[in-house]
Amino acid sequence: MDFSAELAHRLQFAFTITYHYLFPQLTMGLALIIVIFKAIALRTRDPIAAAAVTFWIRVFALAFVMGVVTGIPMEFQFGTNWARFAEGGGAVIGQLLAMEGVFAFFLESAFLGLVLAGERRVGPRLHAIACVCVWLGSWTSGFFIVATNAWMQRPVGYVFTADGGLELSSLGALLTNEWLVWQYPHVILGALVTGGAVVAAIGALYTLLERHREHARAYLRVGVTVGALAALLAAFPTGDMQAKNVLAHQPVTFAAMEGHFHSERGAPMVLVGQPDMERRRLDNAIAVPNILSLMTHYRWDSEIRGLDEWPVDEWPDNVPLLYYAYHIMVGLGTVLIAALGGALLLLRGDRLLRWRWPLWILTLCAPLPFIANTAGWITAEAGRQPWLIYGLMRTAEGTSPHVSAGNVLFSLLGFMGLYALLSLLFVALLLRILAKGPGNTEEHA
Repeated sequence: MDFSAELAHRLQFAFTITYHYLFPQLTMGLALIIVIFKAIALRTRDPIAAAAVTFWIRVFALAFVMGVVTGIPMEFQFGTNWARFAEGGGAVIGQLLAMEGVFAFFLESAFLGLVLAGERRVGPRLHAIACVCVWLGSWTSGFFIVATNAWMQRPVGYVFTADGGLELSSLGALLTNEWLVWQYPHVILGALVTGGAVVAAIGALYTLLERHREHARAYLRVGVTVGALAALLAAFPTGDMQAKNVLAHQPVTFAAMEGHFHSERGAPMVLVGQPDMERRRLDNAIAVPNILSLMTHYRWDSEIRGLDEWPVDEWPDNVPLLYYAYHIMVGLGTVLIAALGGALLLLRGDRLLRWRWPLWILTLCAPLPFIANTAGWITAEAGRQPWLIYGLMRTAEGTSPHVSAGNVLFSLLGFMGLYALLSLLFVALLLRILAKGPGNTEEHA
């Protein structure tokens, strides 16, 4: 694609949303883990669990603030960068974004104040209720955002207006979109992998440093358990069913994801390979025969359509990017299943606490869910191209016509500088929280 205002708009939104989603995936994952620690503390009156609630609330609040600050610019970009999309599809997605703000964000942010106030000020029951409400608000917010994306992937519940715009005809269809049914749990499970891996990594790090050993034990048990179960469920059934959604509704995208240039029966599953766009083939491919046909149609000899079945202008804009992003997501997901699943087995008999090498693996795995989730979203968004609303509005038709590439690049440089400063502030505050640690367990009892 030649460099143009459209490409500049896409680059800016890609940068801002990629950076922003680093934080919601952490807060959505931590929200449930905080509730788990709170339930343990109430049931057993364990001061370690109570201290864990306080500690991880601090991390949650820091990530929540960063998510809010970096999320606001994206709302404005619908008007500044994607005015024609906002005009054409705003009557539909505006309903979802409004519900996200009114029902979810306010629920999460309002009760977060009570959570931060602490159990001693509001009482144990109200504090527990507040923790649950923050969790529900976080996941509800994610639901409406994913529902918006699901509608762009598979438009339902709309009618055309007299002037060619789109209007909502069925809110029920919007909220029960077949695409959403599997995309939302897949996204939530990805966030739980992030939360579980981060909690386990901090527990492993404290154990390696021989600090806060009792707290670290609790972090490892909860973090590894949540992370391992979520990683497995993210692959099967949710990831598998979401891939079948792509095959059913965006078959050309599925062919590009898998690197299949030519239709064939008994299609192999490619593990490694490099797309050669000039020769339309995969170089140095390592594949398992017949497995892709079996997984998609439950038959060894079923046919998988290749990219050559569609005109080139209907292919995803960047097939190599889509192919690599998908395989990075799947590859890192497999690594996380192995690492967290192995750690879960080692929890029996406290072998995980006695052996240093699995603790190092857990510590080094902390960034992997962030990379995997980012690759997953790149797969979803690059796969939808060249459509902004699949089958209805091409990306080139949704941009703001009077905003030049130069204007967008200038503001993009500003975002990059600002986010670099925010990153330094976030890391400094996070390191301060980690250095301080859970504190004295008596003050949380």
